Amino acid sequence: MLRVFHIKTLDVYGLSKPYGMVIMLVGVIGILCTVLNQTKVTRIAAFASLVLVVLLYVAALLKVKASFSFIPFKGINGFLTRQIAFKWGWYILFAGPVLSVLGVLTSKKRVYSEGN
Repeated sequence: MLRVFHIKTLDVYGLSKPYGMVIMLVGVIGILCTVLNQTKVTRIAAFASLVLVVLLYVAALLKVKASFSFIPFKGINGFLTRQIAFKWGWYILFAGPVLSVLGVLTSKKRVYSEGN
């Protein structure tokens, strides 16, 4: 998710392990409720996972911007901040909640009728 000084790579669990576990738990609840045909809980889990991923992205942005704010020289501060790069994993992390929200919004309510 983040590459620090081209040396170390941090994923969701490296950024915040409890928050990563919450994201994973919401995803598992959404999958289980999809299998068990619990549409209301699936809808809540889809939107909750999207909100959690957006909050994680905003927190990572703020963490990167504030990492070197203690340095009084603006040029050195900017150089060190540019050395922390976001990687392609964010696309995949956003793809899951976006697809689940699209699936929830476009799904039709199932109507069961008794056979003749």
